[in-house]
Amino acid sequence: MSDWPLLSLITFLPLLGAAFIFFIRSEPEVVARNARAVALWFSLGTFVLSLWLWFSFERGTAEFQWAEEVLWIPGFNISYRMGVDGISMPFVLLSTLLTPLCILASWEAIKVRVKEYMIAFLVLETMMVGMFCALDFVVFYIFFEGVLIPMFLIIGVWGGARRVYSAFKFFLFTLAGSVLMLLAILAIYFETGITDIPTLLDTRLPPEMQTWLWLAFFASFAVKVPMWPVHTWLPDAHVEAPTAGSVILAGVLLKMGGYGFLRFSLPMLPEASALFTPLLIYPLSIIAVIYTSLVALAQEDMKKLIAYSSVAHMGFVTVGIFTVTQQGIEGAMIQMLSHGVVSAALFLIVGVIYDRMHSRLIERYDGLVERMPAYALMFMVFMLASVGLPGTSGFVGEFLVLVGAFQVNTAVAVLCASGMVLGAAYMLYLYRRVIFGKMTKEDLRTILDISWREKAIFAPLIAVVLWMGIYPMSFIDVMAASVANVIDNYEAALAAAEGPSLAALLPVE
Repeated sequence: MSDWPLLSLITFLPLLGAAFIFFIRSEPEVVARNARAVALWFSLGTFVLSLWLWFSFERGTAEFQWAEEVLWIPGFNISYRMGVDGISMPFVLLSTLLTPLCILASWEAIKVRVKEYMIAFLVLETMMVGMFCALDFVVFYIFFEGVLIPMFLIIGVWGGARRVYSAFKFFLFTLAGSVLMLLAILAIYFETGITDIPTLLDTRLPPEMQTWLWLAFFASFAVKVPMWPVHTWLPDAHVEAPTAGSVILAGVLLKMGGYGFLRFSLPMLPEASALFTPLLIYPLSIIAVIYTSLVALAQEDMKKLIAYSSVAHMGFVTVGIFTVTQQGIEGAMIQMLSHGVVSAALFLIVGVIYDRMHSRLIERYDGLVERMPAYALMFMVFMLASVGLPGTSGFVGEFLVLVGAFQVNTAVAVLCASGMVLGAAYMLYLYRRVIFGKMTKEDLRTILDISWREKAIFAPLIAVVLWMGIYPMSFIDVMAASVANVIDNYEAALAAAEGPSLAALLPVE
């Protein structure tokens, strides 16, 4: 590994781009054009640097790599510490991939306050990457909360008619849970005197303390996932957010909850995790998979349908994580990465026709294959990936989660499989109504197929979906050692505490 601070470069390069845009002064049209160009080039540069992480990452080890540490607040033993392992590194790459695509997607759609919009997106990228790289609780919390501010502005300023209501609902829901997480971090600091995450992962906290800490972390992570019943902010936020805002919201921000469960809840609070596993899997995750799939079937707004499908897919993630099996957690990781790409692509798909017709209602469209064959093809790829067609990324994640679920409880696996059937129902229903049939709306006969800019946006997403589906081991090899380490530490902690096993909590049926 090189001694130069790669992670800090990846984290703060977008912030440098935001500062550059801030000082642009000229005519409004020139400022908008230059702001778009600067944001695109800085985000592309960040993505190229993150590719270095992928290709230089050492497989087969659970150690944190590209580590950086600088003492920040000596009086409180707080350091600026960064590092990535097999759990965090793929999310860094996902964040840096989606950001330039969002900027391209906003190229023509955003026409007012373009300068401020591009600044918000670059600041958002810094916060997302920093959160996945942070190895100190204080640094992590700053980035974790910092994500809220630019996303609040993106929804509240550039969103739809009810943007202010949706932005405040998003902010208040997520902030309420995060305040409890801050109290948990303070409690851990007063108990141990440190905020260093790698050290705390090897520190056994008192069992009675673990319960309260777990609930505090859960309050924050459950809202971020989002889990049923604290998911109600998500459809409103998606419907009112601009297309690129929905892409980042579904593609990256929803993964913050799953990442938190994997990084903190399981390894740091194993006894409490074992205690609450039945609650997480049976009523919460299973209801999320089945109930929100049924709700998605009833939607007439395409964005709302995809938003509810996100809650269902993230229900698979929480099932996989709390099976605490190698296949289950790897499946949850793959599912998060797949959902990050596929849901982002589906929101972009909706954005394409919204930019042309200014409507997201399903009944507003029919027979688009006549005028938009390239659009229909790309829509089909992402729709099939969403329903888990073999050969796509969605199949790998869901299959591994089901394998993990079968190892601990047959009923859970069967119920999750029923969610896959419902997922196929609502996605095929959406595709048939929008793409096939006879074109009956006269104004649709002049609609234009996707442009070269839009094809450039979808091409890398299709490549990732097929790459993950055909060669999943390239991703599993990255995360396998880190996942195995989480499971080993979890089982060792339970064995030392002589606590109940997962098999006892979830008896195989």
